[in-house]
Amino acid sequence: MRRLPARATIIFDGSCNFCTWSVELVKRFDDHDRLHIVPFQGDGVLSEHKLSQIETEAAAWAITPSGNRYRGAAAINLALSVALGSRLPIMLYKLPLIQQAQDAIYAAIARNRTRFRGVTPYCKQHPEACVG
Repeated sequence: MRRLPARATIIFDGSCNFCTWSVELVKRFDDHDRLHIVPFQGDGVLSEHKLSQIETEAAAWAITPSGNRYRGAAAINLALSVALGSRLPIMLYKLPLIQQAQDAIYAAIARNRTRFRGVTPYCKQHPEACVG
């Protein structure tokens, strides 16, 4: 990625309190509204972005306007980069040892995310925005 995308859509698990807390944290860095953050449970989100429920239950996703897709730790780093308007988070992530470490940490957190504290899940706060 030579140029940082101007915007990105972030797809997360809206029924997860830790996931909701995480995207709220990332959103705090987004002073210029560059991120469109949606729960995968939103009406049409999966079909619009050609993702399955299994894929989105396993990890967060970031999708750029050009269609580039980032999963897990890469998605979080891209979200931070876009929010901050800086390539630094995604550039650091792409360094081999950092990427391996972040991917392993992300996978461990994702597997155990229900054990972490957070906030009221997005879909409980906004049931009208979530299907099922």
